[in-house]
Amino acid sequence: MDTHLSSTLAKPLDLTIAGETNLDLILYGLPEQMPTERELLGSGFTTTLGGSSSILAHNLSVLGVRVGFISQVGSDEMGEIALARLDEAGVNCTRIKLRADIGTGVTVLLPHGRRRHILTYPGAMAHMTVDDLDLDYLHSSRHFHLSSLFLQTALHPGLPQLFADLKRAGLTLSLDTNDDPTGEWGGVLEELLDTIDLLLPNADEIMKIAGRLTLEQSLDALSARVPLIVVKCGSRGAVVQRGSQRDWVAPVLVDRGALVDTIGAGDSFNAGFLRAYLNGQDPLRAAAVGNITGALSTLRSGGTEAYRDTALRNDFLRQHSII
Repeated sequence: MDTHLSSTLAKPLDLTIAGETNLDLILYGLPEQMPTERELLGSGFTTTLGGSSSILAHNLSVLGVRVGFISQVGSDEMGEIALARLDEAGVNCTRIKLRADIGTGVTVLLPHGRRRHILTYPGAMAHMTVDDLDLDYLHSSRHFHLSSLFLQTALHPGLPQLFADLKRAGLTLSLDTNDDPTGEWGGVLEELLDTIDLLLPNADEIMKIAGRLTLEQSLDALSARVPLIVVKCGSRGAVVQRGSQRDWVAPVLVDRGALVDTIGAGDSFNAGFLRAYLNGQDPLRAAAVGNITGALSTLRSGGTEAYRDTALRNDFLRQHSII
């Protein structure tokens, strides 16, 4: 994989993200049904960089993409750890704001095989508005991505105008909504769907976005509104919808004994896909790359630890012929 993406292009950044930064606290080995007033012992614990936006920014940068990130964290130790991880990966963090009035968000994850509990304190992630974004900075990239739409509630009023402005400036736009804790799947999303170039949901999310009972029905409903839809389907691989054309892309299977968890695998898929997409590769090839980078994530705890392990990362990517 060429690590000098777009180095000859005029814009200083390949991609910008406005999103959340928090830590993931991952506790393994707890039962799925947990009684109260009992001391329950886990089998393992990891603290790692969390937040879909931060995981994507981190892993894209490690893959050689020039990433600019706008975010907010509290002036606390968790914020310091998160920023150090992003800086270590080479993310441009010059527009990340430290806030003394609110803490850094945190997510506690309790994996139970293929299922997991996800408990989030939003903290600063829910307070960033469009007025906090540096538009000139966003314009300095070729592409803008938004993750965790429903956690970043303060952004919602200004997003339609922001997306229209970025389109006029020549940027392409992608969206990964992630889950909606309210279960409503509406609001500003309806306006954004007609603006974006690329939608990156998982199979459960696209059915909720479309309000349909099957993946196929959901793709039929949304394909007239979004030019390119790429759905992450875990062990089934990915499906790419371009207009009326629908193609499945085979998964990259990881040996069960090597798999640690799937936390951040979808964000890591997005990193590989967007890296290839921005490099002008066909969406089917980009989805194949996404399957590889998503699989890599599962080999260590959380969404970024496999990317921080240089030997593991390079061996895995070389094995799958993308470096």
